[in-house]
Amino acid sequence: MNAEFAERIAALEARVAALEGGHSRQTEPAAGPGGLVGYHGELTEPFELSWAINVTPGPMLAFEDGPRVEVLAALSSTARVALVRTLAEKGAQTAPALQEAAELGSPGQLYHHLKALTGAGIVEQDKRGSYRLRPAATIPVLVLLTAASDVAGQLKNLSVRPDRG
Repeated sequence: MNAEFAERIAALEARVAALEGGHSRQTEPAAGPGGLVGYHGELTEPFELSWAINVTPGPMLAFEDGPRVEVLAALSSTARVALVRTLAEKGAQTAPALQEAAELGSPGQLYHHLKALTGAGIVEQDKRGSYRLRPAATIPVLVLLTAASDVAGQLKNLSVRPDRG
């Protein structure tokens, strides 16, 4: 079995375990708002990935704020979003390619931003020394960026309108 295939299997197993864990949390009575919040996505480039999750708001809102704030803070920089965009569009990239794509003046600036993204579990370094979006984080991060674009009013100009029910 080649290394890439083994990594994909491991990522799938981790996603299944996370989803199964999510289902057990949902069986407890929800405190706070009821209803259902969810997202899904499918990618075909630069790699194939599918993801879907639905949770009730009450238990989700009861989670500790620290980890989710770390993720949001990691995405709160135009340079970091440029890095995420480059990795989402082109797949794994070397540090010099990322530095150029994000228009960062020094390797020190790049590593400062990569530290925040890796610490939040958004980006990881592969065995070849390149950086990539962590497969389990790819669609959730793209959903966060899409939701931020929606809140900012950027989606209203798309030819495909969001379903607002």
